[in-house]
This record gives sequence, C-alpha cells and structure tokens, in this order.
Amino acid sequence: MKMSRNLALVLALLVSTGASVQGKWQTEGVVEANLPASWQALKAQMYYPDSWLSGNYTDFIQWQTNSRQLFRAALLTPDSTKLFAPETISKEDRGSYSAEKIALNITDDNRISALLLMPKSPGPHPAVVLLHDHGSKFDIGKEKLIRPWGDAGKLASAQAWADKFFSGKFIGDELAQRGYAVIAIDSPGWGDRGSMVYEQQQALASNYFNLGRSLAGEVAYEDMRTVDFIAAHAGVDSKRIGVLGFSMGGFRAWQLAALSDKVAATAVIAWFGTYNGLMQPGNNVLRGQSAFYMLHPGMPAHMDIPDIASIAAPKPMLIFSGGRDKLFPADAVKEAFDKVHRVWASQQADDKLVTKSWPELGHVFYQQQQDDVFPWLDKWLKP
Repeated sequence: MKMSRNLALVLALLVSTGASVQGKWQTEGVVEANLPASWQALKAQMYYPDSWLSGNYTDFIQWQTNSRQLFRAALLTPDSTKLFAPETISKEDRGSYSAEKIALNITDDNRISALLLMPKSPGPHPAVVLLHDHGSKFDIGKEKLIRPWGDAGKLASAQAWADKFFSGKFIGDELAQRGYAVIAIDSPGWGDRGSMVYEQQQALASNYFNLGRSLAGEVAYEDMRTVDFIAAHAGVDSKRIGVLGFSMGGFRAWQLAALSDKVAATAVIAWFGTYNGLMQPGNNVLRGQSAFYMLHPGMPAHMDIPDIASIAAPKPMLIFSGGRDKLFPADAVKEAFDKVHRVWASQQADDKLVTKSWPELGHVFYQQQQDDVFPWLDKWLKP
C-alpha cells in the first residue's frame, strides 16, 4: 500500500514536471480572433521597408515606379492580350444620357457584363469608374451604383441598397447627369457573376491560390482593365478619368489609383486605415471570408495601407471616413491620414489631398458627403 502511494506521488510529480516543461518549450498556436499566438511580436516586425516614408528612398519617381511594379507583381495575375470586343446587350434612354448593358472581355479568361452611362452632349467626356462595395450582399454589384432596368427584383434590391447607404441616390446616374461617362462592373461573386454565398468566399480564395492566382489580385486587375477599356472609348477623354468607390469599393479605389497611371483623380469613401490600427481583436479584417477580396500575399511585409495608396501621389485624392464607422476605428484612420499627408506634402502637393472624418456618420456615403465629392471631382476632371 505504501509503495503504491509512493508510486502515485512519483507519477503525479512526473506529470506535473512534464506539463511545466511543455509550457516552456511550446507556445500556443492560435489565440483570440483567429490570430496566431505570436501576432503581437509579428506585428512589431512590420517595418514597411518599401514605404516612401521609410527613408530608404530619395527619388520619388523611382520609388513610385518600383513600388507600382512590386504591387502589380503581388496580384499574381498575368497581363491580358485579348481585345475587349464589346457588344451591347440592352439599352435605355435616360434623357440627357443613355444607359447600356454591355459584354466585354475583361481578361483573357473572363467575359463579363458592365453597365455604361454616356452623356448625349458632344464629347469627349470625363469618365468615372465606379467600384461597388461588399456588404455581404451578392445579388447586386454594379447595380448598387447604377440603376438597373429590365429586372424588377434586381431594381428593388438595388433601390433598397441605395436607400440604406446613399441617401436613395444611384451614384452613377448622379454623375451621368453632371456630364460624366460612367462604368461599373461586377467583381467575381456579385451580380451577374454570382450570386456568392458568404461561407464560400474563403474556399474561393483558397482555390485561386491552388491555381497559382489570387482572388484579390483578380479583382484589382479587372479594375485596371476597366480603366483601360473606358480610356479607349471614343466618347471619353483618356486624360480625365476618375475613380470612386464605397467600402470595399473604397479599398479598390485607392489600390486602383496606385496601380494605374491612367487614373487622374480618386475618391475613397469608407475604407482606410493602417494595419496597426485595423489588426486589433474583433476588427472585421481579421475574420477571413470577405477579407480575402482585399488580401495581397506578401504586400504587408513591404508597405502599409497608406503607403500603397501613396503610389498615386501627387495626383488628386479624396478620402472620407465616418467617425462612427465601427469597421475603421478613429485612431487607425487618423494614423493613415497623417501618413498620406506626409507623402503628398513631400511632393509639394498637399493641396491635392483631401481627408475628412465625418463625426456624425457611420459606414455610409450620404447626400452631404456626395455634395462635397461631386464638386471635388468636377474641379479635377472638368477643365
């Protein structure tokens, strides 16, 4: 009996010692919010060596060229060689402008539809490429920004979206009435290219990687091709092309300005911050799923979010954020605003950069914001 007790004590001591040793030689794998246990240490190593603000560069044009090439390579998407070969699917007269649904080869692998608004007045016209949001609403994409026709269900869905986020306005139609040519496409999974189910997103992104490609890169490159298409349109002035996007579309807007030197002015609504500020437990960017539309492999090791946006400097850019936007904390937005202003100021172009946080607003693009953005676009795109 005594030996049994002693044996039990020895075994207990061994188990206890083993647990203690294990605690010293092994760290946790995953902690809250699906973060690696070492996330804070890894985050501290994000020095952004390829930022203009790093001090590692002295020639801005050379930095801009190198950074654009670095970002372009991160898309993991080859250049397309097919002609756009557009064709009209349907058309509607809207008074001072016409609305067309067209089909075009957006890449060598994908032929998609787009909505195109064209003023009837003599051209060539300034143009705006509109970039739709995510919103976990996949039945409509381009229709969130340009009023659809010929489908009562889609129109009702689009109008409800406009009512919720845009004060009931269709942004594209508002711009067309102001004399702009306007185009919008669906990103993969939305509208005519869906309808995606929320839980499919991560698997879709994984399978892009399995194919040697990137979902975020596909989105970004198709946006570049949209700019190329509208720039070649006979009714458009290729030197006066603007970009405007809301939410995920805002992300797409500043990245498109960074990637394409054909973009003359950019309006970013409700998607801006720093990795430092956004990578906090509970933030939406840490959830996976929808985040994969905005994740470019390896880029955060080189540049922060405002660093990438700054590749577009010193061209005009406007960035709005809502003070009550829970997706983009005020500190993250302020830090990002400070960074981009330092870059534009370094090029004597701070007058071309407008940043503003609307304290009373959340994640929206309401009438009062539109009343600032539209005249700002006019200033830079209408001589």
